Amino acid sequence: MKIAWTSAIKGFWVPAAILIVWELVVRFGGVNPHVLPAPSAVLMKWYEYLKPYEAYDPAQGSYTKWLFSGELIHDLIASSYRVAVGFIIGAGLALPLGLLMGASTHIYDYFNPLIQVLRPIPPIAFIPLAILWFGLGDPPAVFLISLGAFFPVLMNTIVGVRAVDSIYIRAARNLGANPRVMFLKVILPAAMPYILSGVRIGIGTGFICMIVAEMIAVNNGLGYRILEAREYFWSDKIIAGMFSIGLLGLAIDTGVSKLNNYLLRWHRGLE
Repeated sequence: MKIAWTSAIKGFWVPAAILIVWELVVRFGGVNPHVLPAPSAVLMKWYEYLKPYEAYDPAQGSYTKWLFSGELIHDLIASSYRVAVGFIIGAGLALPLGLLMGASTHIYDYFNPLIQVLRPIPPIAFIPLAILWFGLGDPPAVFLISLGAFFPVLMNTIVGVRAVDSIYIRAARNLGANPRVMFLKVILPAAMPYILSGVRIGIGTGFICMIVAEMIAVNNGLGYRILEAREYFWSDKIIAGMFSIGLLGLAIDTGVSKLNNYLLRWHRGLE
């Protein structure tokens, strides 16, 4: 616990120093505040972006603040929903296919040429087709996120299965393990570090695709709000939205990292 707090304190100094220098440069006229607003201005805009919505209540004859009704909260919920659904679809398709391709040479030979042709194509290149196929709204965004998450999970799963030490395979066979036990008790646990690394990368890639998709195909979410702020030259809101994306990404990555550490606690003990 002490080591974790020490690391957190060390990691605080560099961002704090950058923010102080940034504030001073803007305050003393080194940069046009309309182009690059000061951190204090960004913080104020971020609070306005976050604060609850006030609605007139005829019964009470006054305005009432609705908790969790702020614009930022709605955008965070919308973006998180798209990432979750898209990642579940993409990883749900990639994981079984990757296990099969890694375990079977015949299946690998059938699917690998197609995978290697599609894998280098950026998911962003599918935006016109996604809109043509699914129209506007959540479906094209979810499709792009699924595509972004699919290949990292798939490739890491294939590599993980193929990287299983042959000693484990021979030992399990000598002990009489059948194919089902071999797969569930030997191959899958041994490949799990690679699979979870692919999950972490896939979520990050899906997150990037989500921001791009929201700038084009939907009318809410963090990406959409940044594009809207650009049209009105609200640079403070643009940066506030960017920081919100960074914090959401940090929260997701931290959660995935903790899940990895929990699922791989047996592996950590071997290191």
